[in-house]
Amino acid sequence: MYDRFPYIPSGSRDECLEGWPAITQAIRARSGQTSVIVIECYPGVFLDEVSLEISSAFPKAKLIRTADLFRAAAEIDEMLERWLGDDPVFGMMNQVEIEDFFHPSLLATARARCANPNRPVIVIGTGASLVCPEPDLLVYADMARWEIQMRQRANEIANLGTDNFEERPSLKYKRAFFVDWRAADRLKQRLLDKIDLLLDTNTPGEPKAISGDVFRRSLAAIVKRPFRVVPFFDPGPWGGHWMERVCGVPPDGKPNHAWCFDCVPEENSLLLGFDDLRVEVPSIDLVFAQPEALLGQNIYNRFGAEFPIRFDFLDTIGGGNLSLQVHPLTSYIREHFGMDYTQDESYYMLDAEPDACVYLGLKEGIDPKAMLCDLERAQKGGFDFPAEQYVNRFPAHKHDHFLIPAGTVHCSGRDSMVLEISATPYIFTFKLWDWGRLGLDGRPRPIHLKHGAANIQWNRTTEWVRRSLINQVEPLASGDGWREERTGLHALEFIETRRHWFTGTVPHDTRGTVHVLNLIEGERAIVESPIAAFEPFVINYAETFIVPAAVGPYTVRPCGSDKTREHATIQAQVRV
Repeated sequence: MYDRFPYIPSGSRDECLEGWPAITQAIRARSGQTSVIVIECYPGVFLDEVSLEISSAFPKAKLIRTADLFRAAAEIDEMLERWLGDDPVFGMMNQVEIEDFFHPSLLATARARCANPNRPVIVIGTGASLVCPEPDLLVYADMARWEIQMRQRANEIANLGTDNFEERPSLKYKRAFFVDWRAADRLKQRLLDKIDLLLDTNTPGEPKAISGDVFRRSLAAIVKRPFRVVPFFDPGPWGGHWMERVCGVPPDGKPNHAWCFDCVPEENSLLLGFDDLRVEVPSIDLVFAQPEALLGQNIYNRFGAEFPIRFDFLDTIGGGNLSLQVHPLTSYIREHFGMDYTQDESYYMLDAEPDACVYLGLKEGIDPKAMLCDLERAQKGGFDFPAEQYVNRFPAHKHDHFLIPAGTVHCSGRDSMVLEISATPYIFTFKLWDWGRLGLDGRPRPIHLKHGAANIQWNRTTEWVRRSLINQVEPLASGDGWREERTGLHALEFIETRRHWFTGTVPHDTRGTVHVLNLIEGERAIVESPIAAFEPFVINYAETFIVPAAVGPYTVRPCGSDKTREHATIQAQVRV
């Protein structure tokens, strides 16, 4: 029953344009003989396709491609070197802007051409809106983060300002993560209120478009109701097969499915529904456009336009152990990577085979120097790190909750289905040991012992872990057909999680802060407004959904074929 393509009803079919002929006709209808049309493109858009279709529709127009106005690739590489460094995974957060990619004199010349045109001028590419800040028509070609990654892996796109098509996908992702997407997102935030036409080119040759007014109206409506983002699934060297069975993920020739990002708004998308048509936009657009209504005033003031809660799946059923790892302390991630908060997290066990386990914390009385020495020996090859000599191995059962504040050595073992609930600084994981295996690309996955050693909290040993991090369940409240309990997280973490067991109707209230929930037990449930403020919203087992801060009161009750069965949700929110 898991819905892999959830959409949000957003309007009628006649509000959505489908195909290049309809889109170019709409652009022509809104432009004149001397109009300047800007087509701002998120990095990753297939510029050749857009340029060909637009130039064919405007044969007399002067076409300016922003890529022709950039600095030389070598100069851009030198500019970015201080932020990217030579680490294969990590760089430094920065304030690089799209304008920094432009050659100043070329940009000035192009701006002059747009000032007093005697025929139509069309500016296409990333940064097009910087060439002409006040165009007659602003088209924004947006791009889903997951589709960008697929294009990187297929060597179909390069990073911004370079031609590194054949570069390893992981390095293209790193550069995009630290530079391209940061700069493009800062520009996007300044343009959201100005967009005249929003263009979806995620499927090559099958574009769709909606007006800027419809786009903004749709985003404003979403924060008044519960919704889901579009999950995506990916294989990994440790991946399993639970999601293929339960979530209906087709194998598609992949060896397994290790990951599912089910609520990471910077990575996931939204599908806006216009009858039978779907327009895909990055869900981060909602965070940028409606931050206070989505997050709540306190969360917005604390984090800015960022979604701080992350839900994802880690599937090792029929697979192997995750890497043994540790996350950076807040002070460390701020000093070394420019992030304001770190990836405190937890493992909630959606399912577990009889031999499932979680590696968590260190054993009593171990010698840190000996452990680091053995990790270094293992990294050099020919030696398997004796993990259970140093790290606790706890049995894991369905509905167990393991808390993992930053600095705690941890690893989900094989034959587990983990719902990972964490803060959202994305990629900052320091692998200590990867069990001597290769990644799916045939290369060893990067290990970061130096970073890891600087963050391991050596005093988080067996008894402290058992007392502080495993199944910290505290009953809170109950009512007719429901009971509520706190399951964590640890006092060191800023996310609070609460579990509700129910056969009846559970009352909830956002109280001005965003909620993220997953149906962890039961076939199906329905989310409703006690004042009919939104349409009833049905969720299936294992689906994650977001309740914006602006929603206020809502209820959850069973609605599947067996309503007498006890259902459960896990709910996360930022402590205020």
